[in-house]
Amino acid sequence: VQLQASGGGLVQAGDSLRLSCAASGGTFTTTGMGWFRQAPGKEREFVATISSSGRITYYAEFVKGRFTISRDNAKNTAYLQTNSLNPEDTAIYYCAASNVPGTRINAYEYAYWGQGTLVTVSS
Repeated sequence: VQLQASGGGLVQAGDSLRLSCAASGGTFTTTGMGWFRQAPGKEREFVATISSSGRITYYAEFVKGRFTISRDNAKNTAYLQTNSLNPEDTAIYYCAASNVPGTRINAYEYAYWGQGTLVTVSS
């Protein structure tokens, strides 16, 4: 599975961005997807995950109510809608695909990774 993340950019605090993750070369409809992020000088951290059907989602506490993960299986694409961004959200955002249909929160449970898209939030 190849993953291509896009949609990052430079925004101001309070703005929104919609990140996309286009998948190819695999069975997207049977795999759970996740978003992680890595800020400068910090470890990569879990952000959100969605099951293969899209019916089950799970979020890190620090994004609940602000970010929404979704997917369009007809387009082989997952999304992360990010609202009310603040400077602490500045990071490279990575999408990942697992080999199972359920949700996963640990990076080691994901077999495939995109290249990341940079989100920079200015104050």
